[in-house]
Formats: sequence, structure tokens, C-alpha cells
Amino acid sequence: MKLLLVSPYHGGSHQAWAEGYGRASKLKVELLTLPARFWKWRIHGGAITLARRFNDADFKPDLILATDMLDLTTFLSLTRTTTHHIPVTLYMHENQLTYPLPDDKHTGPMRRQLGERDYHYAFINYASMLAADQVWFNSRYHLDSFFTALSNFLKHFPEYNELGSLKKLREKSEVMPIGIDLQRLDRGYIAENNSIKDPLQPLILWNQRWEYDKNPEAFFSALDILAYEGLPFRVAICGQQFGKQPHVFDEGFERLGDRMVHFGYADPNTYTRLLWASDITISTAHHEFFGISILEAIYAHTFPILPARLSYPELLPSEFHQDCLYQDFEDLLDRLRKALLNIRETRYIAAALAEHSAVYDWKYLSQRYDKNLTRLINQAHHEAYSSRSN
Repeated sequence: MKLLLVSPYHGGSHQAWAEGYGRASKLKVELLTLPARFWKWRIHGGAITLARRFNDADFKPDLILATDMLDLTTFLSLTRTTTHHIPVTLYMHENQLTYPLPDDKHTGPMRRQLGERDYHYAFINYASMLAADQVWFNSRYHLDSFFTALSNFLKHFPEYNELGSLKKLREKSEVMPIGIDLQRLDRGYIAENNSIKDPLQPLILWNQRWEYDKNPEAFFSALDILAYEGLPFRVAICGQQFGKQPHVFDEGFERLGDRMVHFGYADPNTYTRLLWASDITISTAHHEFFGISILEAIYAHTFPILPARLSYPELLPSEFHQDCLYQDFEDLLDRLRKALLNIRETRYIAAALAEHSAVYDWKYLSQRYDKNLTRLINQAHHEAYSSRSN
């Protein structure tokens, strides 16, 4: 069976997801992509360009799997001679309705004129979901928060607000976690496993995006307090960066001085080494729909200290919630102190938790994707056959 995977903003986690599934799937996967830049224009115009490329190609898929960055209604209308009978799954990596805006209206990738959200993009997400045969969200938190916000969004329209569509949308929506190539990290463990963790100076890792929604201010504030208290630790700062980043990173680098063992871009080998060398990873995020970088750290036996909200509780088995999830900033400080002062116990829990993170590897999730998509393909074929018979 043949699958067309449409990724209009093909970079970062979107690219890793698409190409990872393409490698792991037993289906024949063809990618249709555009570079990851000008995200607004990708949502506006990407469908037109990708529809033209699809029409010019000779690949006739049994199913289309598209990301939320595609204006699916436009794409399908421009390819209807071919796609009118092809089932479509829409994958919601994120959405433009509940993605948080920055406090500073002039900064961040979600800035809007006058600092207001542009609901046109949210409506494109909504219309694309209506056009899809099924919708996948990467976490339960993402699904629930989106539908809560969507109800309020539709109520603002003056008439024909289509609130009745919510029930049908929910019925065809489900949670399908992001697959990760975790096994690529095993090479770092094999090469380094006997000597990477310093018994006297535990290493704290930041491996998330350098952006406002990850709340780096709280992260550096916590480290400043514990450094002032004299607790032993080192720090590694890596993760995806963009042209403009919060000043708190450079300021934190200056304050932490000799504690900083890495700061900035980490190539794949360096990143793998840092994961396995780290003892603790912290999230202070205001926003997280899934948490790829956190799961990579957990897989590499790094102890997570995470907010007890957003998507994080879903990433951990319930028996680890008490150890790893915090309620507020003071709770974060208490848990970080305990982790640093009881490092042997911290490493023991991290090793136990690592075994559970393997379920997110493509080795396992690709089978779940294939089974679900194959069922949708077979259903479409059956309906088409029944229609011809009648």
C-alpha cells in the first residue's frame, strides 16, 4: 500500500517525525515537502504549491497523511480529480488556536499585529480537520485543550457557527504519539557508559527550544538559587535555536560561569554524549503539546523534573509521577535540591524510568501507525467497491 505524507513545514520535529516514520513503516511512503521557513506563508500558500507538484507527479497513493501546517481544503480542491476517493489523516503536531502568544507582543514566532492572535490560521486548522477522514493529536492534553478552545472560538461567530461539528470531529479524533528514533542514541551508551557521569558534579541538561514558550527564565532562576546555596552541579545548554532568542540564555551563561560545560548548538554526536552524561533534565515550559527532547533525555537515563501539567504527565508511567512532577516553582526547587543531594537514588530512578520510554521508539509506534492507516485504506476500498456495486 502507498502513502503520501505531506509536510509543508519540513524541518525540526516535523521532519524527524515524517522521515522517521517513512523509514520504519512497512507501507511505501512518499514525502511531499517544503522547507521549514515562513510558517505563515506555508499555511497560506503551501497547499497550492504542493498541489501543483502532486498533480505533476505520477504517485497515486492509497492514503494521504498530512500535517497541521497544510491547508487541507485547498490542497484537496486543487487535486480533486485524483484525491476525491483517497482517505486522509491529519496529524496535529500543534495548532494555531491554543499555541501560546508571547507576553511581549513584538517578539516570538507567534507575534501578531497589535499582539493579537490571528484566528484565520486557527480556522484553517478547523476546516482542515473537517475535510480529513481522521485526525490524530500527539497527546491527550493537546486534543482536550484544542476542543475546549474550539468550542469557545466557534461561539464568537454571529450565526451558523457550526457547533454541531464538534461532536463529529471528536468522534474521528484520537491520540497518536509521536514516534522517535530513540535507538540512534544507543551508540552513545555503548561507547561511554562506564565513565560519563561525574559522581561529584551532577550535570543538569537543557535540550529544548530556545524560545519564550519554554520559559527559560524560571529554569535559570532555579539554577541561580541553587548555585547561591552552594549545591554541586554543572550545566549543559543545547537545543534548537532560532535567529532571535531570549536574552536570558546569554545572561545565564555569564552568571553560571565555570559550571557551564556546554552552551549552544550540539551536533548529533555531541548531543548524544550530553544526553548520556546528564543526570537531570528540567522543564519549566508554559507550553508543551508532546515533549520529544524530554523523552530523548529520559531514554538516556536522565532524571526528569517536569511540571505536573501540559502533556508531561502522559509521558511518564503513573508510578513515577510522585518522583518527577512538580506543582510550582518552590516545589521545583525542592525536587531539584533532593535530586542533587541524593544523586545515587536519582540515577537509580532514572534508569528504571528509561525502560518505559522505549515504547515511543519507531520500532513500536510505526506498527501502530501502519495498522491504523491500513484499516482506513481498507475501509475506503470497501466503501468504493460497495458504491460501484450499487
